[in-house]
Amino acid sequence: MEQARIRESLERASDTLAKNPTKARSTAAPLTASLIDGLRFEVKGPGGETVRTDVPQTVGGEGSAPNPVWLMRASLAACTATVIAMRAARLGVRLTLLEVDAESDIDNRRLLGLDDAAASVLALRLRVRIGAHGASDDALREIAAWGDAHSPVACTMRMPPAISTEVEILR
Repeated sequence: MEQARIRESLERASDTLAKNPTKARSTAAPLTASLIDGLRFEVKGPGGETVRTDVPQTVGGEGSAPNPVWLMRASLAACTATVIAMRAARLGVRLTLLEVDAESDIDNRRLLGLDDAAASVLALRLRVRIGAHGASDDALREIAAWGDAHSPVACTMRMPPAISTEVEILR
């Protein structure tokens, strides 16, 4: 039942956007990260969504919440898993298992300004575990590859957009 609902929703959305391509583009409403104290922040979305972040004690935080890079990896894993599940539903494949691990390498000297290089993640790796009754290994690999290639978060990380930053001074 759930899979049929997902498939029908995806088909309706695809039909709508195929007929009206201009509806495919939009601007996401802003979300705001606000300082709680120390290095802890609360991020609020336009619909009341909230996420808290902190950093480990080793770099001055309290370690009371996930750090922003952890959330980036979580976003990558969850988005990729979601798109894989969407693709499986669209093809009528009922998944019995779907897990996506996201692992990264980082050089923290960059974060602390001890290296002139940018403080970006050095490497990201995803590992997908997927299973379904009645689907071949090749079909499952194809579904996973399609999800990886169409995940908005993965695509954004692979082809990053320009980021503009505006600073407003308040006293």
